[in-house]
Order: sequence, then structure tokens, then C-alpha cells
Amino acid sequence: MHLIVIRNDIYERHPFVATILYEAFCAAKDRAREKMKYSGTLRYMLPWLPADIEELDALFGGDCWPYGIEPNRPTLEALVRYMAEQGPIQQPIPIEQLFAPTFG
Repeated sequence: MHLIVIRNDIYERHPFVATILYEAFCAAKDRAREKMKYSGTLRYMLPWLPADIEELDALFGGDCWPYGIEPNRPTLEALVRYMAEQGPIQQPIPIEQLFAPTFG
């Protein structure tokens, strides 16, 4: 759904920034899902939310918004292929070249 970008000059000076950001976003997503699943008092005004969460977990294996290259590889490869076919880029770029190497 979204993409976080780190400028090359920042990444080159502080490569740990990519890992720290990735870990922070993963922790935030986990925390948000925990809060969303808490049934004591619903966090959102959707009375069917617990049933929807159970359905989403069953359908997507517990994570409907996976982070990282591998769980998103088919989508990323399709995106690069479409971009090459439609002209925004001249030729497909290997997925590994698009992301910080710490996320292989």
C-alpha cells in the first residue's frame, strides 16, 4: 500500500537506518493488530470487527499486509514488468536493486 524511501546519501552514511525503520514499522503494525484484536472494548466502531479480523487472518495467514521483499515478490515483479511495458522505465530492474540490501 505504501512505500518508505530513504535518500541514498542518508543510507550511505547511516545504513542501519533502513533496518531500524523496518523493525519500527513491523513493531507498530504488530501493536496496532494487537489493539485491533482486543475485544474488551472495541478500538473501532465496527461491531463485526472481531469476525472480520478472524476472516482476514484465515484468508491471509495472519498478515494481510506483509512487509519485506519475499512476501511481496510477485507484486513487485509485476509492478516492474508493467512499468517497463508501459514506458516509465526502459527495462525491468532486479527487485534486489530497488531496496536496501539488509532486506534480502
